[in-house]
Amino acid sequence: MNILKIATAQFEHKSGDKAYNLSVIEKLSSEASKAGAGIIAFHECSVTGYTFARQLSRQQMLDLAEYIPEGNSLKQLQQIAAATGMTLLAGLFEKDRADNLYKAYVCVNKDGLVAKYRKLHPFINPFISPGNEYCVFELEGWKCGILICYDNNIIENVRATTLLGAEIIFMPHVTMCTPSPRPGAGFVDPVLWQNRHVDPTSLRLEFDGAKGRSWLMKWLPSRAYDNGIYVVFSNPIGMDDDQLKNGCSMILDPFGDILAECRELGDSFASANLTREKLARAGGTRYKNARRPVLYKDILGQEHFPHQTVSWLNRDEKNKS
Repeated sequence: MNILKIATAQFEHKSGDKAYNLSVIEKLSSEASKAGAGIIAFHECSVTGYTFARQLSRQQMLDLAEYIPEGNSLKQLQQIAAATGMTLLAGLFEKDRADNLYKAYVCVNKDGLVAKYRKLHPFINPFISPGNEYCVFELEGWKCGILICYDNNIIENVRATTLLGAEIIFMPHVTMCTPSPRPGAGFVDPVLWQNRHVDPTSLRLEFDGAKGRSWLMKWLPSRAYDNGIYVVFSNPIGMDDDQLKNGCSMILDPFGDILAECRELGDSFASANLTREKLARAGGTRYKNARRPVLYKDILGQEHFPHQTVSWLNRDEKNKS
């Protein structure tokens, strides 16, 4: 299929309220279907909620997490897919039979699970284990990959997924509007969200500034451009536990240009047509073909011991049981 219409969504999830979150996923999927899209992507942990998990014990995480594909949420996603005719991508916490915990993102259609990916660099809860493999799968004749949030900040992950054949990479996030060492970063006052209907300008200035969208624009287009791929970025909007998120879910083409973006201050989706012509014409395709791996394969593969620091994560949670 040479033209593929995909939607990306943003919504304000409720922490731990799977029934509510799935109801919003159903609503937005139905609306996107009526708008002509065949695929819709939701944000990281869109089924379960996200930031509240930093306070959960191991047992609480196990109670929240589900087996995949046997879990109830997967069954409900399949039912939504069947009812709307859509392929859905959504996130949740996963557990396996050995009680290992993962941050998972799934692709589901009317027939069931199409693909599952486990986040390679998780950190919201100390009991979550990292995934250890990339994920490339096919949707309507297109090769697709998944990388969750922080995974995309390690550029090797994007390149590796592309070299495995991905033409589209789904990038579900819960990001922006949090403290970090970069200049201008920080929380956005929840009062601005509460007052958004009477004063949208003040909120939009914060959402689009250094705390939010302007930071995203420093790196997200480059992931698409350098690799010559389509990027489907999804992010929540509204309150995520005690933190405010700014949405900006968007679809970028292989030139790094934004094809569609959610700009409403509320639950919404945006959709775009993807064409193979851009994949062939993109500079990133030429750059991949011009690579000389012999020069750097030993450098990229040298021994390395990963270290990741997230200052706002309460590491004392490790002591809970």
